[in-house]
Amino acid sequence: MENLTQTLALSLGAGWASGINLYAAVLVLGYMGMSGRLDLPEGLEILSDPLVMLAAGVMYLVEFFTDKIPGVDTVWDTIHTFVRIPAGAMLAAGAVGDVGSGAELAAALMGGGIAAGTHAAKAGTRALINTSPEPFSNWTASVLEDIGVVTGLWAALNHPVLFLSALVVFVLLLIWLLPRLWRGLKRIFATLGRWFGGGDRQAAAEKEQPPPRE
Repeated sequence: MENLTQTLALSLGAGWASGINLYAAVLVLGYMGMSGRLDLPEGLEILSDPLVMLAAGVMYLVEFFTDKIPGVDTVWDTIHTFVRIPAGAMLAAGAVGDVGSGAELAAALMGGGIAAGTHAAKAGTRALINTSPEPFSNWTASVLEDIGVVTGLWAALNHPVLFLSALVVFVLLLIWLLPRLWRGLKRIFATLGRWFGGGDRQAAAEKEQPPPRE
């Protein structure tokens, strides 16, 4: 039972962290495996390969700076929709080890779903933060995300029950938060549309319509 809890926490933790910062997650897991502090499952042993860690380190540095530039971070997040979610599914599947294709597929579905949720929350929150003209809130959010990834994976590896309990709370909070983020983003899109002339064209079209007959 204890091994099952640890495996589940590692699998879901890898998916959760990938949706926030994939490269930080790979570095943390790879370092833990390379230093001998964690016996990585067979599906994740590749993360401790020096070339993989080097590539993840370079991309982490790129994201570290890109993630703190308002506007640029939103473009980066948009591109990484096609990277974080499938990578989260792959890491989650690799974390369960060689226990059967059914378990790997289930882990991939759950890990990918959680990665999608955390990615959507991060990208949506960042887009709303970018409406503020000052950069400090953006920098703060970026640093807190990196700290959260390291802390979350540490908890998943050392206190799996605590992590799984917190993850349940996080998912419930996510269900409450995502519709509100979407409404906020729709308001931003509507405002941008008016700025780029969408509202003016609509008003002009309304003026050109003939008055109703009496």
